[in-house]
Amino acid sequence: MAALLLTPVEDSTSDEDIRNFLMKYGFPSPDGFKRVPSEGARPAVLVTFDGATEPALQALLPRVNQMFWKNHTVTALVMRAPIE
Repeated sequence: MAALLLTPVEDSTSDEDIRNFLMKYGFPSPDGFKRVPSEGARPAVLVTFDGATEPALQALLPRVNQMFWKNHTVTALVMRAPIE
């Protein structure tokens, strides 16, 4: 299993919107979404992929990192271990 942290992603953004965004740029279909609350202006979502490896996500990362999406420049980071 591998995980991708996307920030900022507004709480109002649906899991389906996130899934479609990632799949549009070649990511496999995500298996889970966990909102990471923020007291500031950078709410995040942890997206998990049960069938993907960290190196596979790392190879896809440049496709979405620093992309302008939903009125924000999205930062993407492959996590070493999923946050429980």
